[in-house]
Amino acid sequence: MGYDFDLFVIGGGSGGVRAARVTAALRDKRVGLAEMDRYGGTCVIRGCVPKKLMVFSSDFPSAFREAVAYGWELPKANRIDWDLFSKKLNAEVSRLEGIYRNLLKNSGVQTFDQRAKVVDAHTIELESGTQITSEYILLATGGKPDLPDIPGIDNVITSDQVFSLSALPEKLLVVGGGYIACEFSSIFNGFGSGVTQFCRGNTILRGFDIEATSLVATQMKSNGIDLQFGVNVLKIEKEKNGFHVTDSFGRDQYFDQILFATGRTPNSKGLQIGSTGLKFGINDEVLVDKYSRSSIGSIYAIGDLTNRKQLTPVAIKEAMAFVETVFHKNPTFLDYNCIPTAIFTKPEMGTVGLSEELAVERGPVDIFTTYFKPMKTGFADNEDKSFIKLVVCKKTDKVLGVHIVAPGAGEMIQMAAIALSIGATKKDFDNTLPVHPTLSEEIVTMQKPIRSS
Repeated sequence: MGYDFDLFVIGGGSGGVRAARVTAALRDKRVGLAEMDRYGGTCVIRGCVPKKLMVFSSDFPSAFREAVAYGWELPKANRIDWDLFSKKLNAEVSRLEGIYRNLLKNSGVQTFDQRAKVVDAHTIELESGTQITSEYILLATGGKPDLPDIPGIDNVITSDQVFSLSALPEKLLVVGGGYIACEFSSIFNGFGSGVTQFCRGNTILRGFDIEATSLVATQMKSNGIDLQFGVNVLKIEKEKNGFHVTDSFGRDQYFDQILFATGRTPNSKGLQIGSTGLKFGINDEVLVDKYSRSSIGSIYAIGDLTNRKQLTPVAIKEAMAFVETVFHKNPTFLDYNCIPTAIFTKPEMGTVGLSEELAVERGPVDIFTTYFKPMKTGFADNEDKSFIKLVVCKKTDKVLGVHIVAPGAGEMIQMAAIALSIGATKKDFDNTLPVHPTLSEEIVTMQKPIRSS
């Protein structure tokens, strides 16, 4: 039968846009895309991009202090001009959204600025009531913040609203222990806000290498973040100029603003009309096979909606694998075993491969680590240490994991990821000449393991 489109995408984030553009570039392929909000998705509009711009801005106070230590005479650094910064931030996000729209337009993708829902295996209904048919449907609606059900939760902000604050908070409570919570604690600490962070567990960055995350936590505390473990928020009450919070220890505290970063959940609510046969998991994720195919053969899903790895580059790779599988008839899937990640705390953390804890479960390993004070901070009154760790298989000598806590760790881990993806051994690292003097040279100069497990 004839369809209106060869592919219809629901969701205008990084994954959905990439799949739509690449498919539209193929000969005679008709592609449509519906997005109910701004184009660019979480990453561009309310995630990676504006967050990294905040990271850059919040780094300047420490850079000013280091400059003075190196002999520069600087005027006393005042507080950030929040209005100016916010305007520039919003302007940049709007510029990038415009680029995404133009990329779709120039690729020949027909866009619909409204909500879309799945009716059946080949039918989509727009918010206007119009029904559209497509041979294939790709779901790419991303994720959304997950909030606990506690009194006063409507008063908090999440990572979706943090970029639109009208004023810099004097006292900020961040709730959560994951990378989003830790990043924003570091950002607002850099801006000069008094930051308290509540973590339900006894550590931050659960799931990452414990030795590396422990160092991040220690240095976040030394930077002035009041990092508290084993504590929850029980109740939030709005006052005239802020909020009173009652925690699980029975303490009452006042904050100007409260940011909840307690995880994200797949944005699947309202994705279908009635019962279509789509199957969902316990976290509301669309269940898919390794080729991103759902329980309905003509419907695929990628990105945060599938709750596999909630990272923008993963969604983009999944989009490319989808196009290769469906339109090039070359079944392709993504290997999730070697995904590099950067956490933009202060200090930064970069990681790829297995943590020591996971590696030990698979067999004996050698652990190489080094702690050192970066050369750049030698003149400054800064005792922060950098840390690099290699997890090496004892039997094969393959490097199974690299974990870095240091300025620029995100940049360094990209190169380490290349080595791991091609199965580099510790001997390969040892045979690589170091670039001196750099932080990254420590990756290839560790000679003896500090322990074996």
